[in-house]
Amino acid sequence: MSALVTVRDLRVSFRLGRERTLEAVRGVHFTVREDATLALVGESGSGKTVSAMSILRLLPENAVVHPASRVEYAGENLLSAPAPRLRALRGREISAVFQEPMSSLNPVLTVGEQVAEVLRLHRRMSARAALERAAELLAEVGIPEPRARLRSYPHELSGGQQQRVMIAMAIANEPKLLIADEPTTALDVTVQRQVLELIARLRERHRMSVLFISHDLGLVGEIADDVVVMRDGVVRESGPVARIFHAPQDAYTKALLACRPRLEARPRRLPVIDDFMRGRTPPAAPLERPPAGAPVMQAKQLRKEFRLRTGLFASKALVAVSDVSFDVARGRTVGLVGESGSGKTTVALLALRLLDPSAGEARLDGADLARLTPGRMLPFRRRIQIVFQNPYASLNPRRTIGRTLVEPMRIHGLGASESERYERARRLLERVGLPADAMQRYPHEFSGGQRQRIAIARALAVEPEVLVCDEPVSALDVSVQATVLNLLLDLQESLGLAYLFISHDLAVVKYMSDEVLVMRAGEVVERGTPEAIFASPQHEYTRKLIAAIPRGYSKSGSEP
Repeated sequence: MSALVTVRDLRVSFRLGRERTLEAVRGVHFTVREDATLALVGESGSGKTVSAMSILRLLPENAVVHPASRVEYAGENLLSAPAPRLRALRGREISAVFQEPMSSLNPVLTVGEQVAEVLRLHRRMSARAALERAAELLAEVGIPEPRARLRSYPHELSGGQQQRVMIAMAIANEPKLLIADEPTTALDVTVQRQVLELIARLRERHRMSVLFISHDLGLVGEIADDVVVMRDGVVRESGPVARIFHAPQDAYTKALLACRPRLEARPRRLPVIDDFMRGRTPPAAPLERPPAGAPVMQAKQLRKEFRLRTGLFASKALVAVSDVSFDVARGRTVGLVGESGSGKTTVALLALRLLDPSAGEARLDGADLARLTPGRMLPFRRRIQIVFQNPYASLNPRRTIGRTLVEPMRIHGLGASESERYERARRLLERVGLPADAMQRYPHEFSGGQRQRIAIARALAVEPEVLVCDEPVSALDVSVQATVLNLLLDLQESLGLAYLFISHDLAVVKYMSDEVLVMRAGEVVERGTPEAIFASPQHEYTRKLIAAIPRGYSKSGSEP
């Protein structure tokens, strides 16, 4: 099979000021074969996206590409190609699908206008013909009622549908290469499965090549023919997918394969990158859970309705949560799992009394929070805290980490003085594995995993009894995810915290939880221990979620 794109000795640096530069990619080599899928895998900052975007020359203005670097496409070095040639190639012969579709789609143009624009630009089609073809493309990528959806705006579509629109735009001109940059990150496991299967079908139907970028080796094992593992701007290992999965040579590759929670085992501690890079053997002891005691948090027949206006004087009720009940004891975890829109986060907000229930009770140590006045509620706010999915959005970008940690202590009267509160904040940072000098820094100066640790430290600042974790690891690298999950378990063991753990990732929920509730359309359709639910799921929806979990390389036959 001949090469479609060959990257040779790619070196990319970024100017960070008058005298500072950062070398992001250092001598990278890889080849994308015709009618094949190559996966670039590695953690955030490994150079995956910079390497891929160098093919299209879509790097920031402060990027500097070394003159000896080459990106060869059909015998042409794209790094030295003139701008008109690149404009002709982009979208026509080489297309890209990015990680966050909502930031890539134009919010003021309809879906039909945006898909048709690609056709009109590259194929000189009339407006009517382009819209007709746009409807066919939306149907091809599996969007229901495609002609009606032509008039929809991006915000009217789900995350999975937005990503399908991006894919429709990318394949509109039947490109020879599709670059998919983390196209499934933070999507539901079922939607993730649908997007992966869609890309695989389109690749086979259009006989195009795919450059698939991800941090999850287990995910790319199901779609890739060849794999390139990157770290710190260099290639650590590359080869056919079967060899990478069955006989990895590099310690970093082994670490990426081992970091993700496995369905068949619950070790006391998840392996992390440092275990493998330093030659340590990850502990194999099973995770032991304390016996269930008296519940500290209780939900009883929670129900939440929202009124949606349907006309000037008319409205209808939307039932977001219906008849949800559970108990959480100290030192134990209840997991809520389901797709987006299933009602998981609404249940969490009801339990925190950040939303008032339409019916039912949300109790903390026997007190029904829904019946308390704001004044009487304040002491209970201290006892139940939340860690959100996106720490960058939940941390104030204008406040130092020290101020962020000290403020809740001040509000709840913890600490005799300001100096004592700052000392408590320093100890909290140490507890979550961050240096003391983080106190003077701002959120943008930290990685995603470090920001999530800061969010956990802030939640712990008021010494809560219950922690609600709302998708706390869904957008993190698998290695960082393992570190955060280990931290949460260590804190639970040492402090006796009760967790309500929310996720769409069943492997993570199984690892963390003592009891699992499967939610769909606002209702609990199945509940039980993680072992029972995964060994013998009773509801068809649960079986669907379990079937969608990425299981790595499972293709039959010989290596490609």
